[in-house]
Amino acid sequence: MKALVLAGGSGTRLRPITHTSAKQLVPVANKPVLFYGLEAIAEAGITELGLVVGDTHAEIEAAVGDGSAFGLRATYLRQEAPLGLAHGVLIAREFLGDEDFVMYLGDNFIVGGISELVGRFARERPAAQIMLTKVADPRQFGVAELDAEGRVIGLEEKPERPKSDLALVGVYLFSPAVHDAVAELKPSWRGELEITDAIQWLIEAGLRVESSLVSGYWKDTGNVTDMLEVNRLVLESVERSVGGRVDAGSELIGRVVVEPGAVVESSRVVGPAIIGAGALVRDSYVGPFTSIGAACTVTGSEIEYSIVLPRASIAGVGRIEASLIGHDVEVTPAPNTPRAHRLVLGDHSKVQISS
Repeated sequence: MKALVLAGGSGTRLRPITHTSAKQLVPVANKPVLFYGLEAIAEAGITELGLVVGDTHAEIEAAVGDGSAFGLRATYLRQEAPLGLAHGVLIAREFLGDEDFVMYLGDNFIVGGISELVGRFARERPAAQIMLTKVADPRQFGVAELDAEGRVIGLEEKPERPKSDLALVGVYLFSPAVHDAVAELKPSWRGELEITDAIQWLIEAGLRVESSLVSGYWKDTGNVTDMLEVNRLVLESVERSVGGRVDAGSELIGRVVVEPGAVVESSRVVGPAIIGAGALVRDSYVGPFTSIGAACTVTGSEIEYSIVLPRASIAGVGRIEASLIGHDVEVTPAPNTPRAHRLVLGDHSKVQISS
């Protein structure tokens, strides 16, 4: 079995961060969300990886390399535009050959990995196997309709009137039969080749499509709220580790990670939280569910439930909450600050905030 990871989307819901960065590389607990998926693929025993990339290909290729760091062999497949999930399968036809494959959306996060899913597919050999989860607003997702016995009988992409509350999770398993389906597709009303249409083709052709409900946690990290929630979830599982320097005037409470080269001075850090390599936290408070990236500086400030990307600087700010702050951002005081600030800042931003 091979793996096909789609990492070519533009990430419009995470702008302005994704104006300058690939959405799949936005970090969760100081590790790109894409890496969690690659690790899950390797843990399932898969070694051949095809990465569908777009305009951010150089950044993704630099981060993943040849895949050997994950126990994978990576092949890069260029997509000229994000023309749909099924289009990713179409351009990967030569790479995939006649083998079964798992398709994994690079900005999805699934707790528990995919090993059980892959094992079930290998045993039962359906034409396709999908994962479903109940959602509050299925209009934002591909939606599955099941019969009384739980078999998949229909799929729709972002329907105005959903027939169920079961959304497709961004992990799919396919036999080579899907290539015949993809070859027959026409662009949808969105101008894309929809993977839901390909699966529907398989159903109408009389082929077996199996489904399973996600038993663990799943998130599409396509917006700031979901990124912060996944960051919270991952930090819940970290173990305390102090590889950097913490002075006697500082207090670390609970599960705090201070990575090598980081310095914490005259500060209070309440876990779960992570202070990245080479970062400086001085005269500050870092609260729970906060990830401070590598080489960041936080001085005379308070921050909680936030993600700060590498090399950002936060100085003299009263309080920041529920924020995603990009690479090389500068946050400094300005007159008449409110008690708390909620920020979504793109890379290289400069923001003045009163203290």
